[in-house]
Amino acid sequence: MARQTRQKGDRTQQVPVALPREETAPEGWLRNLRFSGFTLLMLALVILAVIVLAPNLRILLEQRAQIAQLEQTVKDAEASVGELTEEVDRWKDPAYIEAQARERLNYILPGDISYLVVGDAGPQQGTANGLPISDQIQTTKTDWLATLLSSVYTAGLTTAAPQDLETVP
Repeated sequence: MARQTRQKGDRTQQVPVALPREETAPEGWLRNLRFSGFTLLMLALVILAVIVLAPNLRILLEQRAQIAQLEQTVKDAEASVGELTEEVDRWKDPAYIEAQARERLNYILPGDISYLVVGDAGPQQGTANGLPISDQIQTTKTDWLATLLSSVYTAGLTTAAPQDLETVP
């Protein structure tokens, strides 16, 4: 686009004029930003305040977390004290003491008859073969040391394949 500027008599001179370039939002915002001495002073004060207060703020947050943890510990201890107080109150009751003595120490009152079942193992269990388990000590019918040595000698001196070897009972 051209613009007419000077007119002398009949002559007009046309001078080319460029249209303003479209600016993006950040460029326009930065271009319109003006710093005064007061703005720079306030910015420096804010930065200084952050530098001075940041360690104290960190300490404050750590102390708040520690206080919350200690408060939770106190609540847990108070609950434990409540449970223990209830337990002490139960032990003040003679009927509770009698029941605990009967249950824990197997005490009985004079004249009562107590039956104690000893060795109640439940149903009889058997071996892998289905035979019942013996309650008597038994000895083995083979000498385990001789069997072990023969196994070592056989494994070391044979030329047969492993599947061809027989196990000695």
